[in-house]
Amino acid sequence: MEISQKGIMMAKKNIPDIKVAVVAVSRNCFPEALSVGRRKALIKAYTEKYGEDEIYECPICIVESEIHMTRALKDIEKAGCNALCVYLGNFGPEIAETMLAEEFNGPVMFIAAAEESKEDLLDGRGDAYCGMLNASYSLGLRGVRAYIPAKPVATAEKCAGMIHDFIPIARAMVGLHSLKIITFGPRPSNFIACNAPIKPLYDLGVEIEENSELDLFESFNRHEGDQRIEALSREMAEELNSGNTMPSLLPKLAQYELTLKDWVRTHKGKAKYVAIAGKCWPAFQTSFGFVPCYVNSRLTAAGIPVSCEVDVFGALSEYIGACISEEPVTLLDINNTVPQDMYDESIKDKDFDGVYFSPDDVFMSFHCGNTACCKLVKPQMKNQRIMARSLPEEVTGGTLEGDLMPGDTTIFRLQGTADSRIQAYMAEGKILPVKTRSFGSIGVFGIKDMSRFYRHVLIEKHYPHHAAILFGHYGRTLYEIFRYAGVPVQDIDTNRRKDFYYLTENPYEEEENN
Repeated sequence: MEISQKGIMMAKKNIPDIKVAVVAVSRNCFPEALSVGRRKALIKAYTEKYGEDEIYECPICIVESEIHMTRALKDIEKAGCNALCVYLGNFGPEIAETMLAEEFNGPVMFIAAAEESKEDLLDGRGDAYCGMLNASYSLGLRGVRAYIPAKPVATAEKCAGMIHDFIPIARAMVGLHSLKIITFGPRPSNFIACNAPIKPLYDLGVEIEENSELDLFESFNRHEGDQRIEALSREMAEELNSGNTMPSLLPKLAQYELTLKDWVRTHKGKAKYVAIAGKCWPAFQTSFGFVPCYVNSRLTAAGIPVSCEVDVFGALSEYIGACISEEPVTLLDINNTVPQDMYDESIKDKDFDGVYFSPDDVFMSFHCGNTACCKLVKPQMKNQRIMARSLPEEVTGGTLEGDLMPGDTTIFRLQGTADSRIQAYMAEGKILPVKTRSFGSIGVFGIKDMSRFYRHVLIEKHYPHHAAILFGHYGRTLYEIFRYAGVPVQDIDTNRRKDFYYLTENPYEEEENN
């Protein structure tokens, strides 16, 4: 638990802190006091439940005009707010309120006040249900993208909850617009699955710096004898504890970690946040003398996601996941089926928190050893088994093996397509408490109707085999982030129920198989 908490704390260094400004608006033919009172009730509801660290009440009385909008904008920028909630205390002025959203440099949400009582529907009626329609129309005219929750007109308490739900969405959006992905090396030969068209990155506001693995190797060699290596090796040994099976390898791994950290520090440029897409085979291990998996896992735990096999959109997906959960994320292959005898012994007819999984629901996800220690059961440093089949064993050490911690999970990916569009998927399920009897960072996953999702989304839409893995259920937040980021809704997919067919699914298929 101590390692996990340390990872969460460190992750904050590479993801933004969010401060949401609440700006109330009012149409001048409505009583100004109506919006002022409702704003105060909203702030009170929020601070009583969630605290005051992430919210700011704009003291500009109310925004009714462009002049008021300018004053409010200056005030919230001075207060250091990087997210905005436009709150319709009544009908609202669609010009001033949407101009505020247009001028603000950050994510924006719109919510509105519901009516409070049947006893106050004369001068106390705000008509915000109507006003939200005009706000939406005006946002469309201006081409302004804003987050509007599913039920945006609500009581103060429910609006407070919607602002709280907006914070991880805002954190991801702010992070993306100040993110640089640093890559090392082209994809391994015969590995076009992790294709990385960079145009969608620029569409999302993400920068990319592409380097050769030779540049990295040169920098690694310059770090030989670095005075920090000894202390970092001790830190690694302490983290691995009984899993420290290769103590003599730790100085090299520490040298490599310092190389990456220094590269990030000196190459960040104007970006505030960084993710890495690294090379890890085929020449890496023979040149460096180890595999980078454990170091990748440590950086990811520290809030700097590192993807394998130069998977740029994998690194991007991991970063989004870190912004949502504020804890380590991992990147795994959607890898292999669960053998029938394993299913019969450990999964069949068993209740997993009220959920039962069929053979079509379960699969195994794996990667060589890139998952943070705090997300593995009894992690151990090992040789990379696949590479050791054809290479000297002494150059394949440095991978981190262990079964994944069981619990709720969300698999997801944001992907740039071959024709430079963006698409995304997410599916919630569970990492099952089933011994894998295998190697690498690996787990048995249960996701309802996975076999249909696998065929009609992952295969049909040409997704690569890498999936970002969140340790918890975050599908709702991911969906809103992807939509806000501009992914067309028809290109955001999740696993569907059996009575809800995919577009490419033959409705007679099950009947024929029976």
